Amino acid sequence: MIDDAEMVEDGARLECDLCIVGAGAAGIAIALQFLDTKRRIILLESGRPDFEARTQALYEGEVADPALHPPADSYRQRRFGGSTALWGGRCMPLDPVDLEARHWVPHSGWPIGMEELARWYRAANALCEAGEYQYSAARAVPGGMRSMIAGFDPENFSADGIERFSTPTNFASRYGHRLRASASVRVLLGANCTAIETDAGSGRVEALRVRTLSGRGFLVRAAQVVLALGGLETPRLLLASRLGNAQDQVGRYYMCHIAGTSGRLRLAVPRAMVHPGYERSEDGTYIRRRLQLNAAAQERHEVGNAVARLHFPRIPDPSHGSGVLSGLYLARRLLPYEYRKRLDHDGAGGVRHMLAHLGNVATDPGSAVGFATSMLFRRKLAARKFPSVIVHPPGRVFSLDFHAEQQPNPESRITLGATTDALGMPRLHIDWRHTAGDLRTAEVFFRLLAEDLRRWGRGWLEWDPAELAHDMLRDGAYGGHHIGTARMGRSPRDSVVDAEGRVHGISNLSIAGSATFPTSGQANPTLTIVALALRMAERLKQVG
Repeated sequence: MIDDAEMVEDGARLECDLCIVGAGAAGIAIALQFLDTKRRIILLESGRPDFEARTQALYEGEVADPALHPPADSYRQRRFGGSTALWGGRCMPLDPVDLEARHWVPHSGWPIGMEELARWYRAANALCEAGEYQYSAARAVPGGMRSMIAGFDPENFSADGIERFSTPTNFASRYGHRLRASASVRVLLGANCTAIETDAGSGRVEALRVRTLSGRGFLVRAAQVVLALGGLETPRLLLASRLGNAQDQVGRYYMCHIAGTSGRLRLAVPRAMVHPGYERSEDGTYIRRRLQLNAAAQERHEVGNAVARLHFPRIPDPSHGSGVLSGLYLARRLLPYEYRKRLDHDGAGGVRHMLAHLGNVATDPGSAVGFATSMLFRRKLAARKFPSVIVHPPGRVFSLDFHAEQQPNPESRITLGATTDALGMPRLHIDWRHTAGDLRTAEVFFRLLAEDLRRWGRGWLEWDPAELAHDMLRDGAYGGHHIGTARMGRSPRDSVVDAEGRVHGISNLSIAGSATFPTSGQANPTLTIVALALRMAERLKQVG
């Protein structure tokens, strides 16, 4: 059933077998595994199905360097479904190397191996609605996918890996009816967990304090508790409750991804030999190839995992000559924050600049109109949305859309700020930091790709280290990938939870989500979040 916390009696004590705090991808994935059991499950969610400004304001916080990290309340939504309400739907599993302890990546190594994680990926893929669990371009469609660049067989990279795209699936909209119909699961909307209380003698969670924005308050007592709050709110609640931090590990190792568009890739091949965009698998799922630095090259050059996709030239620079790209630039105020921010940071501005963009649109009006019509029907109105803008640039000059793991850094961290929110909880203080190793991964990737293209003889990659560093840090921490702030490990000396997701020293408190990832890998985190959530649900079913 789905209820509103405002209907719970003030001062009430609710009892259950399992309380899940947070109804995003992880929380809903766990709750769905208990629909037909005899367990009593309470799923607490701060928001409601629709966006509410007062609730979203609870996410506001302090950022140490606004040039390197977006505002604390951006790229995530405090509502039923969590940030699946706004995600782009990109799905891909981690690679085996991502879980390994690598001597050249400080603080790397997961306490579980790929064979364990892989057990849950197929079911997670289905729950995310990303089609068949098949991430090889050679096998994703009959006869294999089209080559990204026909004839190019690089030494240091693989072009067989792909990314698949969810509809994208809002977990609340897609699975809310199943939660509503369940007699086992009770969803309470508008319910904010403000404190976790433990019993000093047993070392177990005794109760959760819950408040609504109207001032109503009650307790939830549960045999097992799971925090599924995301990589920022999880350390906030733990720190505010003074839990799990005996070794000062909560909130440390905060990672996102190092990402940006850079370089100028020129290809001396026919247009038909280059395919930068998407294909559709037999079940209708959008899929796309990317170049990935192979594991051997990562080890040989001692860098992190990284991928790149072919991307159109920089939109703000009108020299690209594309009416479509200039139209996007001129309409940038209508775009979502995360896209608008990139265009604002990269534009030269000025009357001459704007006139050049207008000139591109005027000389290429058919492409701009056709693009707008296509996006309306394939993205805005479609049930399975076209994932992103794809433009085949004039002259076959591309940039690279780069995306790489970030090294775990204990000084990159989440702490509590000096101010409080409407519920009286301390707000976040975010101090995201990158390392020299992060930028070196990008430099090595571009250098090796330039060398492989030079050996091939039909492509050239122009790049500059200073420009590359600027491009990778222009937008700072990448989007909503909040990772590593309650990492898993074998010892409380360097982690917050064990290999099963249990908080060290608190036997009935577990954490689900990307906060527990020891490393970020090259992949967007949602698919792995759901896989680990399903693994946790199976373990919780075995608990008496």
